[in-house]
Amino acid sequence: HRLCADATALLPTLLDGLIWRSKLAISSQRRVNYYVKHVIQDGDGKFNKALKWFVDAQDPKIICHPVVVLFSDMIWGRLANKYFFASRCYFGATLLVFIVSQSILQHLSDGKEDDTQRIATFVCRVFIYIGSMGQLFVNQVRYLVSNCKTKSFVSVGCIKVPEYLFDMQKLGALALLTVLFLMCTQEPIFHCAAEVGGNGDLFTQRCPSVEGTGRQDAYSALSMIALLLYWGLLVDLTIFSMRISAYTLVCGRVLSELGLFLGGMCFLVLAFSSSIGALKHKSKDFSDIPKGALSLLEITLGLFPTEHFMSVQKEVPVLIAVSLFIIIVTVFLLNLLVAQLNGAYHAIYADMVGFARLTRGTIIVSTLAGVSDKRWNRFLSALKLEEKLEFNEGDIGLAGGIQVLEPSSANPSAVDRIKRFAGSTSSRMPWPAEQGDIDEEDKFERLEKVIHRATKKMTGGRGGKKRGAGSSSLGQGSSSGQGASGGSAGSGDSE
Repeated sequence: HRLCADATALLPTLLDGLIWRSKLAISSQRRVNYYVKHVIQDGDGKFNKALKWFVDAQDPKIICHPVVVLFSDMIWGRLANKYFFASRCYFGATLLVFIVSQSILQHLSDGKEDDTQRIATFVCRVFIYIGSMGQLFVNQVRYLVSNCKTKSFVSVGCIKVPEYLFDMQKLGALALLTVLFLMCTQEPIFHCAAEVGGNGDLFTQRCPSVEGTGRQDAYSALSMIALLLYWGLLVDLTIFSMRISAYTLVCGRVLSELGLFLGGMCFLVLAFSSSIGALKHKSKDFSDIPKGALSLLEITLGLFPTEHFMSVQKEVPVLIAVSLFIIIVTVFLLNLLVAQLNGAYHAIYADMVGFARLTRGTIIVSTLAGVSDKRWNRFLSALKLEEKLEFNEGDIGLAGGIQVLEPSSANPSAVDRIKRFAGSTSSRMPWPAEQGDIDEEDKFERLEKVIHRATKKMTGGRGGKKRGAGSSSLGQGSSSGQGASGGSAGSGDSE
């Protein structure tokens, strides 16, 4: 956990140490042992949090390491995918019921609906409001309570927002819940229920309290938005394929480039429509700013009627302005958008597989939280992590790993990573010293002796110089003393 949080640069070295590759290749296949027991299960036999820590690190390189790929794909393929698919099957069923009630049943008859059709519509919609909207509401309450317990809030300006709302899936679920609630308040069947006792039909959607009030139009618009949200929330099913999931993530990452293009196009449409509106002309398609903006938008999208160009050609100023707009938007901006999308795709695709695996890792962690201990223990038993693995044929090695075969050209190796020592294998015996370690120690000892001798020489040389200087000083002092004595004696004799 500490490595994932503070020292991700050390993780590749740690994970590489969990792999053993044979230097022998048989039939173009090489044995590879991945010792992943302690990243799959903890000391109590429960699901290890190592995958959660890898996901929290948000490093697309680490999540694509062969060790992480092996054990995460194994958990996904043998256990998690079944539970995840089962949980999404109910959501898919509610989507199917919603499509039947909103897009199929109302178009079965051109005229008046019969009783069977109205009852089927009512049952489907009640199922949506209770089964789908109820489940979404319970999930939102659970997410909110979990964030409140852990105090997981993110400050957006002066407002604290629950952390789960920054997950697009959960935010989309909240939007769908809101739209379904608004649909329930505008449900035509509920508003017409009071008129059943009169001349109304059972579960009808046509009554004076609905027709002419705009409720039907609002309800149909909300139905369309809800269907789009339903389909959008099914995007997470792409996680079953890494290639499709990576493609989906790429599409999401390059939307910013599309947004820049749309912003530039809207600016130019507004600028040219207002400019053309200032001209004196008789073209009805550009008579005012709204019509001019709509016409320019149709020209950009290729929806402008061809015969309307005849009226534009008669007005030379309008023709020049429209031609300039077409050159800037259709020729320049569209080609620039293509170049931007191409550059952004190449820039981010290298990490998209890693981000797709991060998404799958998040789903694995959340899915395994609901897996029973019995099913988890059965999964561990099937892995047979307690059995010792062979290194090469007949060479029994360590337990706690999974052996796979890979092409011999994938990771060629001519060095045996197993270091063997003669003698007893008793745990009481001291760990044998390796020749490389002895050589390293000898090098350090020799280096230390050289430094020590050099230090002594430097210290001794400086001391000798000091002593020589002191002797010469003393010699000069004695000589001058003798000279002085001689002088004194000479002067005495002279006297």
